[in-house]
Amino acid sequence: MASEAKPVRICTKCLLMGIAVATAVSGSFAYLSLDIGQLVSAAAARDMLHFLLSFFPPELAPAFLSKTAFSMLETLAVSAIGTLCAALFGFALALPASGMYGTSLRALSRLLLNLLRAVPELVWATLTVLVAGLGPFAGTLALALHTAGVLGRLFAETLENAPDAPARALTEVGSSHAMAFVYGTLPCVQPQFLAYVLYRWETNIRMAAILGFVGAGGLGQMLYYELSLFHLPQACTVIVAMLVLAAFVDTASALMRRRSVLAH
Repeated sequence: MASEAKPVRICTKCLLMGIAVATAVSGSFAYLSLDIGQLVSAAAARDMLHFLLSFFPPELAPAFLSKTAFSMLETLAVSAIGTLCAALFGFALALPASGMYGTSLRALSRLLLNLLRAVPELVWATLTVLVAGLGPFAGTLALALHTAGVLGRLFAETLENAPDAPARALTEVGSSHAMAFVYGTLPCVQPQFLAYVLYRWETNIRMAAILGFVGAGGLGQMLYYELSLFHLPQACTVIVAMLVLAAFVDTASALMRRRSVLAH
């Protein structure tokens, strides 16, 4: 006797969710007056191709390449110093944010961390440029402030979830709480801390290039200048430099993470 086919059940919740998403997307297109037809038309494709070809060949004059290389080093330095300062400041805030010093300091430090990371890097850069003036110092401060909020929150959650057995064993044999933290808790969270810092460095190298658009120095400021004057071949060289710098940092970060994993 052939078994009866089970009736197909329709997920009402999934169907309603799909209808809601489709309605929201179509309503957004209608509200913003977005015409997809203009983007996929033959004239638009021809204009985009002409615009892309105007970037080539890139500028390869020795003087301009030297200037670009200097901006690459400046962007790299801004991202590295900003990430390092953020890691130190974030770690200092992560200690009370993890609840090590009571609930009051935990709530206050977490509020500060939320405020730091709630403000985007570009907004911080706009504020720091007003305070410190144009240049890489303003970009470094902007990256450090926002990244400190991100890393501090990640560090705090890592410390809260760290195993307490090593530190408790050290305190039971007479070690102080500080020494128990240094030799018991930190070794457990150090690999995760390093992974977070390296990931944020990868992110900051890209953001450091963008911050130049608000006068924070580096490749971003150079790209903004060349695009403002419609020097497209020069802008192409700067964009290629950004890609090379991002690939270099990604590779260096991956190698450091791999060595950290092998060491543990």
